[in-house]
Amino acid sequence: MDKIIQSLSPIEKKIIPYLEEKEISRICEKSNLDKTTVLRALEYLQKKEILKLNVKQKKIIDLGVNGILYKRKELPERRLLNVLDSKRILSLKDAQKESKLSEDEFKVSIGVLKRKALIELKNGKIILSATKEEMSKKSLEELFIENLPIEQSELTSEQNFALKELERRKNILETKEIKKISLEVTSLGKKIMNSEIEKKDMIESLDQEILKKDTNWKGKIFRRYDVTGNVPRLNGGKRHFVNQALDYVRKIWLEMGFKEMEGKMIQSSFWNFDALFTAQDHPVREMQDTFFLNKTLEVQDKKLLKTIKETHEKGVQGSEGWNYTWEEEESKKSVLRTHTTCLSAHKLYELSKLPQEKRVGKFFALGKNFRNETVDWSHGFEFYQTEGIVIDPELNFRQLLGYLKQFYKQMGFEKIRFTPAYFPYTEPSVEVNVWHPEKKVWLELGGAGIFRPEITIPLLGVRTPVLAWGQGFDRIIMDYYKIKDLRELYRNDLNQLRNIKHWMK
Repeated sequence: MDKIIQSLSPIEKKIIPYLEEKEISRICEKSNLDKTTVLRALEYLQKKEILKLNVKQKKIIDLGVNGILYKRKELPERRLLNVLDSKRILSLKDAQKESKLSEDEFKVSIGVLKRKALIELKNGKIILSATKEEMSKKSLEELFIENLPIEQSELTSEQNFALKELERRKNILETKEIKKISLEVTSLGKKIMNSEIEKKDMIESLDQEILKKDTNWKGKIFRRYDVTGNVPRLNGGKRHFVNQALDYVRKIWLEMGFKEMEGKMIQSSFWNFDALFTAQDHPVREMQDTFFLNKTLEVQDKKLLKTIKETHEKGVQGSEGWNYTWEEEESKKSVLRTHTTCLSAHKLYELSKLPQEKRVGKFFALGKNFRNETVDWSHGFEFYQTEGIVIDPELNFRQLLGYLKQFYKQMGFEKIRFTPAYFPYTEPSVEVNVWHPEKKVWLELGGAGIFRPEITIPLLGVRTPVLAWGQGFDRIIMDYYKIKDLRELYRNDLNQLRNIKHWMK
């Protein structure tokens, strides 16, 4: 018992003398503490087995906003009956006007009175068919409203019927849940109540002043704390789990010596397609695949436009091009970018303005892209992609595989497989697969290769090897967090955001 007394907090000590009051309100009044503080202290005392709390929940039916209004002015159907009592027959228009009901109230009133066989509708008119006795008798709904508030468990069968009828209407009733808390002091609690719980020289916490002198704390009693007890969960602020994953990827590329490429989500068709040697009649440039915007974006560098036009029509350094007439107007159409590869095209063009020996470097991009897809569990109209290029005259294909292997190893994938593939921007090309140890399958995560001369020569101004790759990132995020539906990445459910683990590799 001494240990328990030494573990009592100041608020627990303050309410213990008043536990015999039973009522929470009386304990609040006598201890001069607010209800929240008292309830918290009672929970602590219950954990120490000083008392037992009995909680009973009650559902109370009470008047809503419209219910309060109708109790004062009468229900709409009663007001309509009052008008019909003097006129007997009225047109629908006149009945609504004279009863001063809103359109919704009037429709509801007609429905209620028809179900009760108190009126008839003929040729656009309302005819009163109720007897004087029926007119003078209050309905079950009216009697129910007069008796509110009332506990739901105490409702009679007639009141339950009225409840169901009124619940069909907006804001006439509202249900309140009320907790009734009673307490019972245990035998241990009674002993503590009869004990001297105010100990002299009890130290609640240590501070600088107490520690300065031995006499301030030696020989005194320290309050005991229960470090095993449950405490309320605190949900601190943190970055969205998708952003955590993106930050990690960005960190990998930066540590590998890459510089980040950034650019706008809205791009002209020139940079999104033409600069990457995508033919103007290619299916990916149709509306069912791409989001086009109602504006045009022009490229100011006319020399670049001419070079891209010639590349499309006739090719470059031995290639044949697409053998068609390239239209500048088509290149002006703006789109939501369909890949981050357009940023690589911009970067090559920027480097072309530098001396040839400085047209080298390692660059990456990480951003959102858009495709005109039907949204379901595995498809979305927006997705994240990480893109990379390395420019240097001495590069070869084996170095490309080395960069990719290092990146995926940092992402936690130990077994990596490369298979030959075809991609429109690169030649040779490779597909990247990683081994999933749980599912026992190879997962396709991206494509890579060396940019074709139809891209590097017009944009960079020189035929130099450019290693390039692009990987969708959403699938990696879904696999890491065990998410089965792609839409959960962007649902922003608070419970999910609070409970989901931190991105750690």
